[in-house]
Amino acid sequence: MRSLVMKFATPLIVGLFLVSLISGIALFAHVGGNLFRGMHIWLSMVLILPFVLHVWKNWRAMTVYFRQWAFGLSMVASLAAALVFVANANQGGRRQQAPPTIALARLVLAASPDKLAPALGSNADKMIEKLRGAGFEAAEANLSLREIAQRSGKEDMDVVAVLTRMNR
Repeated sequence: MRSLVMKFATPLIVGLFLVSLISGIALFAHVGGNLFRGMHIWLSMVLILPFVLHVWKNWRAMTVYFRQWAFGLSMVASLAAALVFVANANQGGRRQQAPPTIALARLVLAASPDKLAPALGSNADKMIEKLRGAGFEAAEANLSLREIAQRSGKEDMDVVAVLTRMNR
């Protein structure tokens, strides 16, 4: 069993790296966002196991690399590149711009039922009734949907789920 697992470690790294490479390029180019986003995230997580197996299988050879200056320099350069992104992620107190769908969801969640219901072809009373029926005990006409969710011990996306089913 061990030899079978070890036999596939390196080929899986190559295959999953190619998937990560292609999906990463597509995401960078803003092509097929939802098609590639989940694939990129989850298969990059799967890549961890063959990577660990590859390092384990080749540990002796790896220790030779560890002693070379190029390895140390490469690790420092990689860390520095990551830190540049971390340092610039919240530069000047501005948040990174969210994708339009997330920005819209934030606006919707900041609205109260009395303001939002007409836009959804409903009225505040009907919306509050639906929210309470879904377990949002704190539903009131003048509270934001986010506040209703928080006071009811639920998540923002739980409110969104109720709203999307409202006119069915």
